[in-house]
Amino acid sequence: MTRRPLGQLEAEVLAALAGLGGSASTAELVARLDGEPAYTTVNTILHRLHEKRLVSRTRAGRHYRYRLAVDESELVAGRMHDHLRHASDPGTVLSRFARSLSAEEARKLREVLDGPDGGR
Repeated sequence: MTRRPLGQLEAEVLAALAGLGGSASTAELVARLDGEPAYTTVNTILHRLHEKRLVSRTRAGRHYRYRLAVDESELVAGRMHDHLRHASDPGTVLSRFARSLSAEEARKLREVLDGPDGGR
């Protein structure tokens, strides 16, 4: 079993919750995640995300159901901006990122940049 980079499982759990569009139990999320992470690992991640106020939870019997408490696009964009801000050469990072995009992703980025507000 390969280990994920630090923070990747949190991002995967948030993406799975966003993809569901509603609430989910720990077991439902484990089933949606690649690599079959342990139930206890996902439960710990959910607890941490709840402490960070990124997910909300409601009691359902002896367990909780979790729901995304933030806008996923805002969260991911903020993380991308944080990484870029800490880079020693942001221009090179942006260039490498842009070259790694699929044709469809590049088209969407171009639409945003060429839009009426220039991506702002």
